[in-house]
Amino acid sequence: MKQGELISPMKKTTAVLKNYYVLPCCLLLLNLVNSLVGYKAEMIAEPFLRTLTVIFLVICGSSLVAFVVAPAIGMAVSSLQRGSRQGGGRMGETIFLLLLGAGVFWCYYQLCNHGPAHLLPAGWRNPGGA
Repeated sequence: MKQGELISPMKKTTAVLKNYYVLPCCLLLLNLVNSLVGYKAEMIAEPFLRTLTVIFLVICGSSLVAFVVAPAIGMAVSSLQRGSRQGGGRMGETIFLLLLGAGVFWCYYQLCNHGPAHLLPAGWRNPGGA
């Protein structure tokens, strides 16, 4: 973009959604994954190995969120914006964003009130834990 050009309202809306909604949702999802990593790492008895494992998995999870999840959600929002612009409404985009927020809220509700084990299928839970 050249100096002095105006930013279209759609580009501005996309930037606002990316900066103030999609990115925070991705960071919250990363934090959930980090909580699950910490929970599963409790199965490793050796403290040094447990610490290395957690660090490695957090780095991998951060990379996955930064390079796969965030761009995928951003592309989905952009696609919904294009589709809604052609269809004359913003309903699809709004529903997607509401479902994204509700999904993140539900996961955090489970984590805060029932613990990380309740986010995992029964077969993946640590033995002897809830």
